[in-house]
Amino acid sequence: MQILDGRKAAQAIKDKLKLDTAQLGVEGKKLPHLVAVLTGNNGASETYVAAKVKACEEVGFKSTLLRFEDTVSELRLLDQIRDLNNDPDVDGILVQLPLPEHVSEEMVIDTIDPDKDVDGFHAANIGKMVQGLPAFIPATPYGIMLLLEHYKIETKGRHAVVIGRSNIVGRPISILLSNNSNPGNCTVTVCHSKTKNIKEICRQADIMIAALGRAEFVTADMVTDGAVVIDVGITRVPDKTRKSGFRLKGDVQFETVAPKCSWITPVPGGVGPMTIAALLKNTFHACKTKN
Repeated sequence: MQILDGRKAAQAIKDKLKLDTAQLGVEGKKLPHLVAVLTGNNGASETYVAAKVKACEEVGFKSTLLRFEDTVSELRLLDQIRDLNNDPDVDGILVQLPLPEHVSEEMVIDTIDPDKDVDGFHAANIGKMVQGLPAFIPATPYGIMLLLEHYKIETKGRHAVVIGRSNIVGRPISILLSNNSNPGNCTVTVCHSKTKNIKEICRQADIMIAALGRAEFVTADMVTDGAVVIDVGITRVPDKTRKSGFRLKGDVQFETVAPKCSWITPVPGGVGPMTIAALLKNTFHACKTKN
């Protein structure tokens, strides 16, 4: 069993982006600028946004964090996004989810300029991705593909089983893995809450992507020997022995599953850092197309 270390792979990407960004500066060109929009005081969202801002600083990007109370009106939020769309200095717009219940996520995402949609959630980018056209790919699926590429994981002709069908991870990664590309060229099965015989299907997987958001759902009897397992899940589980009051668990029962795998991602330190690295790559690309 070997670890797919997302921190190491992400650092390699960030090191390259830092050099490329410095080169833009040497050439007197515009540096990438990412704006993050955060509503409310959700602890997990605060952590994620702080990590993204820190990563921007690390590679030499400009970053701006816009904070709003969870009582902010939908109209106010949409007006702010339109202002960012029209600001030539802004290359990427990231609206941290989830949003307050009275604000439509669909409306907010659709308002973002597709050319600044570095999270890759806009329908225009999703549509282009499905057609195999150049587009901003959702950051987590993109990060998974970059991780497979970094560790030279063979995907061609292999059976990939994706557990979860969200628009953020499950659906996009199933499309990317089936594309005529490298990584890619997998035969893909998507499982979800209504799938029958899910254990039997999972045992057929050469590559498993667990992205359903249920702590330790995947157990050893669901994994075949030698499988590659990518754990996308991250759930806060109460733990009074920790200063934070919680610990992080993935969708995979790591202790029992890992010995059966050829490769496996840890939680934390697997997909999470790769999501941020992918977001940075999207932002750099958004900037470079304007330079």
